[in-house]
Amino acid sequence: MEKYKFAIIGCGRIAQRHAQHISNNGTLVAVCDTDKIKADALATEYSAKAYYNIDNLLENEKDVDVVAICTPNGLHAEQTIKTLRAGYNVLCEKPMAISVADAGQMISESLKANKLLFIVKQNRFNPPVVAIKNAIEDGKLGKIYSAQLNCFWNRNEAYYKNSDWKGSKKLDGGTLYTQFSHFVDLFYWLVGDVKEVKAKTANYAHQGIIEFEDTGAVSLEFYNGAIGTINYSVNSFGKNMEGSITIFGEKGTVKIGGQYLNELEYQNFEDFSATDLPPGNPPNEYGEYKGSMSNHDKVLKGSITALPEMGHQCNKLVIGQFGNW
Repeated sequence: MEKYKFAIIGCGRIAQRHAQHISNNGTLVAVCDTDKIKADALATEYSAKAYYNIDNLLENEKDVDVVAICTPNGLHAEQTIKTLRAGYNVLCEKPMAISVADAGQMISESLKANKLLFIVKQNRFNPPVVAIKNAIEDGKLGKIYSAQLNCFWNRNEAYYKNSDWKGSKKLDGGTLYTQFSHFVDLFYWLVGDVKEVKAKTANYAHQGIIEFEDTGAVSLEFYNGAIGTINYSVNSFGKNMEGSITIFGEKGTVKIGGQYLNELEYQNFEDFSATDLPPGNPPNEYGEYKGSMSNHDKVLKGSITALPEMGHQCNKLVIGQFGNW
């Protein structure tokens, strides 16, 4: 069977990971970036065609099956909508968008175009996360009473100053978009939809460096009656400290922790135990920093599995863990 063909919009660091896994599962035929040097380098490495304007790529690569959007956060909605309207399936990096309205329009456009919209949430594949998600769905925790999400990382001045978009409200969006959107997604995915939110935020160590908060404390009420908290900061001294979710239920208590929700730190259930979990992938390496778990291979394979047969389309929004539509 013919391999699916991919294009990548945005040739920065995360595009390298997409290109690597695309080459293992399909064919990368085109890349695009307004930075000619970046576009040419990625195109040369994977024998793809380089473009420097998204419109030119969309006009000329009609046999592409999926376009991966790997640009700064604030461009995701505009470029996803343009790509869907041009007749392509889209694989969009996190965060999906930086406003609820934009996210809603992206879904609407995918339905109107009858194209698939995939959102990268690769931490749903972390073995402890998968195990506890299944336990919750099987009723092993019973009614969920409360849950806590802690996100404590380090992002210093150099991290933001070495980027032409990180730290800006327009293109970055904020700490909960760039650093912790995976964690927020898993909070929703494991506990449920949120009914009410109250928050306090502050910028303590990044004045004049970023246009938003570096610290926040959030209280939540879920529709299922549970209450929750989110405490987050990028002021952990010197290095990342923790990324964890703790859930208290009538039949069990569990904490998924480590720096990237990659370790099952505590579990005590009435009649269940998560054992023999497979090892997870290592975190993404970003030089001085490490990021979330490197499960883009699973995201890519899942998107290919979800694609319909050549010439037939369907309209679904797919987020990270394929099979949970």
